[in-house]
Amino acid sequence: MKNNYAVIMAGGIGSRFWPMSRTEMPKQFLDILGTGKTLIQQTVGRFKNICPTENILIVTNERYKSIVLEQLPQLTEEQIVCEPMMRNTAPCIAYANYKIAAKNPNANVVVAPSDHLVLNQPEFDKIISAAIEQSNNNDCLVTLGIKPSRPDTGYGYIQFTEEFTEVGNHVRKVKTFAEKPTLDIAQQFLNSGDFYWNSGIFIWNVKSINKAFEVLLPEVDSLFKEGVGKYNTPEEQAFINRIYPTCKNVSIDYGIMEGAENVYVVLSDFGWSDLGTWGSLYTHLDHDQTGNGVIGENVHVYDSKDCIVNVPKDKLVVLQGLDNYIVVESNDTLLVCKKEDEQKIKQFVSDIKLVSN
Repeated sequence: MKNNYAVIMAGGIGSRFWPMSRTEMPKQFLDILGTGKTLIQQTVGRFKNICPTENILIVTNERYKSIVLEQLPQLTEEQIVCEPMMRNTAPCIAYANYKIAAKNPNANVVVAPSDHLVLNQPEFDKIISAAIEQSNNNDCLVTLGIKPSRPDTGYGYIQFTEEFTEVGNHVRKVKTFAEKPTLDIAQQFLNSGDFYWNSGIFIWNVKSINKAFEVLLPEVDSLFKEGVGKYNTPEEQAFINRIYPTCKNVSIDYGIMEGAENVYVVLSDFGWSDLGTWGSLYTHLDHDQTGNGVIGENVHVYDSKDCIVNVPKDKLVVLQGLDNYIVVESNDTLLVCKKEDEQKIKQFVSDIKLVSN
C-alpha cells in the first residue's frame, strides 16, 4: 500500500452545473448531492483503503489552493499541486507523474477526477486493487470501463477483446476507444456487449506511463523532464510557471491512451456516474411519486413530473405544471431549462459571460 498513490484532478470549472458551479467555486468544491460533503471530499475519502493519506495529490488551478486546503485539512500544502493555467489532462498527469517518481520510482498511481460519484465503495476497492495488480506486474496502462446501463451519447466508449489476463476475466485487452457516439451507434455498442463506458479513471506504474509519454507525447514529456531535480523542492513552482504556458493542450485519452498498444480495461460496475450534467445528477436523487428529484427543504410541487429541483434550504419554491424541467437557484441566479436541452447550459453561460477562463 505504501507504493500506491492517488492523483485527483480538480482544476475544471464545471460550467454545465451553472448556476451552482462558478469559476470562483466550481462543482468539485460543492455539496451537489446534498450529503453534507463536497464532491472532492467524497473523492478523497474514497481512497482511504487504497493508499496512505500522505500519498494523495490534488492537481488544481492555483486559484483554488486555499479552497482545497480548507476542505481537505488532512492534506498538507505540499500535496496540493498547482497548475498556473488549464492545459487539459495530459500535462496535468505528466506533472504529477514526475513529482511522484521523484519520491518513489516504483509507485503505482491511480488518476481520478474529483467530481465523480461512486455508490459501491467495496466494489470500487476491489476493482482498483485488480487494476493495481495488473499495472504493477506488467508494463501496461489500465483504465476502468463502466458497464453501460443505457445507450448514452454523453460518454466515450471502450471496446475490449476476448483476451483476458491472469488477474481475471474482468481485466481485458483494449481493442479501441470510441468517441461520444450518436444514439443509433450507442445502441449498437450496447447490443454488442463488448463496449463499456470510458470512466476517465486510470491506473499505471510511473515507469510505464513515463515511457508512454516519451514515445507518444515527447513534446510534453521533454518539458517536464527539464524539471528533474526541481520537483518537491522550492524551485518547482517557478519552473512549472515558466514551462506550463508553452505546454501542448492535449487530453490523456487522445495523447496517450488511444495511441498506446499496451492498454487494458477492468470491466467495472460500482455505481458510477461522472455527474457531468444536471440530468446525470437527477438519476441519483430520491424521487417523489411523479418522478421529481428535489434538493431543498421548502419546495412544493403540483401537477409536475420528472423534474430536478435544487434550491437553497431557506428558499420557498412552488412549482406547478412543469414536465421534465431543471429548476436551480444559486448565487442570486435562477435557471429554468428543459432537461432535454441541458447541453445548452454551457452556451448560456458563454453568452452571458458569467464564467471566464
